[in-house]
Amino acid sequence: MKLKLILFGLVFWFMAFAQAQEIKTGKFGNGIFNVVGKDSSWTMKVGLRVQLLASSVWEDGEKNDANFLIRRSRLKFNGFAYSPKLKYKIELGLSNRDQSGASQFTSNAPRYILDAVLMWNFHENFELWVGQTKLPGNRERVISSANMQQVNRSLLNSRFNIDRDFGFQLRHHFNINENFVVREIFSMAQGEGRNVTTGNLGGHQYTGRLELLPFGNFAGDGDYKGSDLKREVTPKLALGVSYDYNNNAVKTRSNQGTYMETDTGFFETNITTLFMDAMFKYKGFSFMAEYADRTADNPFATNSDGTLTGDIVQVGDALNLQTGYLLKSNWEVSGRYTNVTLDKNITNVNAENQYTLGLSKYIVGHKLKIQTDLSYLDVANENNKIMYRLQCDIHF
Repeated sequence: MKLKLILFGLVFWFMAFAQAQEIKTGKFGNGIFNVVGKDSSWTMKVGLRVQLLASSVWEDGEKNDANFLIRRSRLKFNGFAYSPKLKYKIELGLSNRDQSGASQFTSNAPRYILDAVLMWNFHENFELWVGQTKLPGNRERVISSANMQQVNRSLLNSRFNIDRDFGFQLRHHFNINENFVVREIFSMAQGEGRNVTTGNLGGHQYTGRLELLPFGNFAGDGDYKGSDLKREVTPKLALGVSYDYNNNAVKTRSNQGTYMETDTGFFETNITTLFMDAMFKYKGFSFMAEYADRTADNPFATNSDGTLTGDIVQVGDALNLQTGYLLKSNWEVSGRYTNVTLDKNITNVNAENQYTLGLSKYIVGHKLKIQTDLSYLDVANENNKIMYRLQCDIHF
């Protein structure tokens, strides 16, 4: 009911102000419509996207598990307010998966808001971001789920990403020479994930990221999009490293995972996460590599009497390698190898190796596409699994 009221309110707002504004529509995939103030002092682009997913999993000795769902459904708003130097982005999640994770720390309410951030270009190449959005962690996570090369992100991302949080980010870039671009990002966030209303229980989360683009910028921000849809005419390379320090973290995966409760409150420990990644593109060929490593001062949540609660920080590392080639017909074949090795002496979790072969048809780039992939998951001393997925994306 709340969601219906929100959507009704948005529609009513647009209808009420339509006569006072200039409304422009563009080609498919560039937003449902664009609103421009009569004095050009503000703009708003409205977009909608949906991912429809079918999947099936076979496990040795187990019954086949099939699933059909709306994987993602997003309503997006972006533009500028007062000045083109002050931009904003708002993204709402409409599907059950988008809103999952309600808890006492989110007022036991669905988590509708994904992004709500202001971006102020206050001086030359400096930009200040304030609000809730993705932290500058691993490249695969920052790539939008709308622009993925395969059906979904890798196991490295699901085990190690630092996702979204509320705070501020200071961003800057400069050129060493005509082509060589350097980007720097510093972030300070609450440290417990998105839509938290009760906290901050632990300390704060600090993230720094450095990116090097020795051959210049990618066409169409391609260093943060899957596949080489722009078919780079010269080789392009992006190298990145991120270091994340979550002071007195209270969750099992830095700002993600579950809260570590004890008999006296919440267990706190310092958690650090290191990411290193690379993206290369040239004439339809693309390659992405990522490495992640997480450590904790004390990974075992402990009660006041020294007994263990059972909550454990998921420390360990992971490697992800992904490549693809885009044919002239806009069919693409891709492959991915992922290894996740949590510290077995601490987590008691076996190493995982996943092999994925993907096939995509880009009808209108990432805005309208069909993707399918087949994965084989090899887990030491456990039943192996085969997973098949088919997904359709449409973005207005």
